[in-house]
Amino acid sequence: MAKAKKKKYDTGVYPLPSGNWAYRFKITVDGEVIAQRRTKDVYGVPYLTKKAAVDARRAAIKAAKAKEPIDGIPIAEPKTVKEVFLEYCEKGRADRAYNTVLKQNSLWNNYLRDKFGERVIDEISVAEVQDYLANLYYEQGHSFRYVESFLKMFYLIFGQAYSRDYMSQQAYNKMCVNKDTKIHMPKAKVDERLDIVAFTRAECAIMDEYFAGTNTETAYLLGRYCGLRINECFGLKWDCVDLENGMIRIERQMQYQDGIIKLVTLKTKNAYRTIYLNERMKQYLAALWERRKEDEVVLFYQRQQNQTMIEDVDGQMISSLELVNSLPNGHMQTVNSIKYPSRALKEKGINFKYHHLRHTYGTHLADMNIPPHLLCNQMGHGKIETTRKYYIAVSEDGIAELKRGIELL
Repeated sequence: MAKAKKKKYDTGVYPLPSGNWAYRFKITVDGEVIAQRRTKDVYGVPYLTKKAAVDARRAAIKAAKAKEPIDGIPIAEPKTVKEVFLEYCEKGRADRAYNTVLKQNSLWNNYLRDKFGERVIDEISVAEVQDYLANLYYEQGHSFRYVESFLKMFYLIFGQAYSRDYMSQQAYNKMCVNKDTKIHMPKAKVDERLDIVAFTRAECAIMDEYFAGTNTETAYLLGRYCGLRINECFGLKWDCVDLENGMIRIERQMQYQDGIIKLVTLKTKNAYRTIYLNERMKQYLAALWERRKEDEVVLFYQRQQNQTMIEDVDGQMISSLELVNSLPNGHMQTVNSIKYPSRALKEKGINFKYHHLRHTYGTHLADMNIPPHLLCNQMGHGKIETTRKYYIAVSEDGIAELKRGIELL
């Protein structure tokens, strides 16, 4: 039986997994190679039938031969996800923090490159991304927050493609803007902890007693009464402590970069802030400063021998003795110093995470009805929406207040 003769314009037209159609072609016009691959028209509407793709391909080839724009859009070489991401790495993330770059590279190299790297950017559908995120969360068992980082990567890649005119505005809006169609996180599992975690008053009392007099007492109190992030805590220098006015300035953070400890810039501009100290912290830091002056004399040789030279934010090398979290004998404290207390407190029934001290600080201030804009500033949040979570967090003090209100009904 003779095969049906294929129509001229059927070449380069093919079905997609979604059931829609696409076209591609590559021709030479006056010695110039012109390539085109499309899954949607200029308005972001997919080709639902084979005939629609055939007609679109025919019109595109005609426009290409005439060297005219296709539907008003200049002809561009189709880009793969890999090409878009590598272009972003080269030109779009010079201002990104070191840890952000490491995380993006990890997600790309370990997951996204093999799955999506060779795919043409405008061939990827919303449903395909949603299925991928659901698989990561429900099937592979990754945490909600970790899967959220994949969603951010997709937004980043599609945003890069749109900014370079590799995606139409309509296609980008469908993927990343329109609330009814855009890619989003899977529904959180019922047992997923996404809320603010604050320690109870009883737990705080146990921790106060445990940390008192230990090498990590200063770090603990800075988290408990100032709400510092752990990297901010260990990056705090004495020249950022204003004992006279009862304030500390947050201007840098400690990080490991390529196995080397450095003081680096903060991740966001809002993280640069002035924090006001309560009376307990004023007295504690004042006493610590006086003891430091004594140690400079009594333990001079030990401190000189044990100090570590580290790179500051301006590239200058400074002594670790300038850090608030430096031991009397000169040894430097780092973010790893908090690991042992975490294990020890677990034996006391407390699931200690340093960041939960920050949650506790914010929740207690919210319970005191501190205005959100002031708490936002103290916490160094980039968005007021983040701060508002502390006002709806269920805390021990909040429950007590609720019970008092119920009794008045």
